[in-house]
Amino acid sequence: MTITFLGTGSSQGVPVIACSCPTCLSSDTSDHRLRSAVHLTQHGQSVLIDPGPDLRYQVLRAGIKRLDTLLVTHEHRDHTGGLGEVRSFVLKQKQPVAIYACARVLAYLQQAFSYLFPKASCQATPNFTLHTIEDHAFAVDRLTVVPIQVYHNALPVCGFRIGAFTYITDAKVISEAAIAKMRGTRVLVVNALRKTAHPAHFNLKEALALAKKINPEVTYLTHISHQMGLHEVVSKTLPANVHLAHDGLQVKL
Repeated sequence: MTITFLGTGSSQGVPVIACSCPTCLSSDTSDHRLRSAVHLTQHGQSVLIDPGPDLRYQVLRAGIKRLDTLLVTHEHRDHTGGLGEVRSFVLKQKQPVAIYACARVLAYLQQAFSYLFPKASCQATPNFTLHTIEDHAFAVDRLTVVPIQVYHNALPVCGFRIGAFTYITDAKVISEAAIAKMRGTRVLVVNALRKTAHPAHFNLKEALALAKKINPEVTYLTHISHQMGLHEVVSKTLPANVHLAHDGLQVKL
C-alpha cells in the first residue's frame, strides 16, 4: 500500500488568510498545509479519503491519473467541498466513481451537490455509485475496509482501517469499541489540531495519548492548524515514532 498525504491542514489550511503568525509566514514548505485528504493505492485500486476544497490542486500536484473509490468521513465542507472535481476522473474513465459514506453523509452530498447526481446531471455517464456504510467491514474490490466511528464533538465521523493502516480525522471522542478495531494497526493517522484544548478536535496531548494506547509502529499527525506552531520546532518534541505529517508525504506499508 502507498499512502500519499494530499493535505494535512485544518479547515482554514496553512497559511491562514490575513494571518501574520510565525507559522503562516514560514518559508518551510512543511508548514504549508492544504485541507486534509489522503490517497491510497493497493492491488491496483485508487482510493481517496475526503474530497476537500483543495482537491483539484492536490490531485494535479500528486499526479493522480485514476480514481476508483471515494471514502467520505463526514459532511463538513473542508472534507467534501471538492466533490465536483471528481467529475474529471469520471469523464476520463467513462465510468462512475464509487462513494462510500454513512446514510446521513450520502443524503447531504446529494442535497448540497445536486447538480452532480442523476436527476440534474447533464452527463451521459453517472458521476457516482452510492454505497451506504453500516457498522461492519465492507469490500472495495480486493480491499477490506473497516469503518471506525468517532465523534467530532457530538457529530459521528467515520474513520477507516484498511489492512494495517488506520485513518482518523476530526475526532474528539473515541469509544473503547472503536479503539479495539484499531489495535494491531502498523500505521496510524490521527488528527491533532493544536497544543491547547479544543471542543471538537484532539489536541496534541490527546492525539499522543491515543497513539500510546494503540501502540502502532508509527503515528502521523494530521488536520493541523497554524496554532500548532512550526513543523520543525514541534517535530523535535515528539516521540521517536510519532511525526507531524506534511503535504506530499508518502508512506509505504
